[in-house]
Amino acid sequence: MDNNNLLRQLLMIGVGTTSLVAERLKQVTEEWVREGKFNPDQARSFVDDVMVQLNVNNSALEDQFQRLFRNTLQDLGVPRQAEMDELRGRLDRLERQVRDLENKSWK
Repeated sequence: MDNNNLLRQLLMIGVGTTSLVAERLKQVTEEWVREGKFNPDQARSFVDDVMVQLNVNNSALEDQFQRLFRNTLQDLGVPRQAEMDELRGRLDRLERQVRDLENKSWK
């Protein structure tokens, strides 16, 4: 399995879990409002606070996954895009030099 695909799947699981939590939280607070345990404003505020906290935690989790992913790729010896671009540039220069040398030898 592609590591990038694995990371994407893990992030989607996190998003799906957050959506399920949000839906369940909405149901529970609606029930609490019906039972008179919360008034609608309290319920809305409670849900908003929980969702903010979940989003903060998801953001931190996403950052950790990305860091782990980059470190894993580095440990495996997979070059970064900038390194690949640099190597392509060096290869282009070397190919140009070889062509120039070949052209000189034919003259």
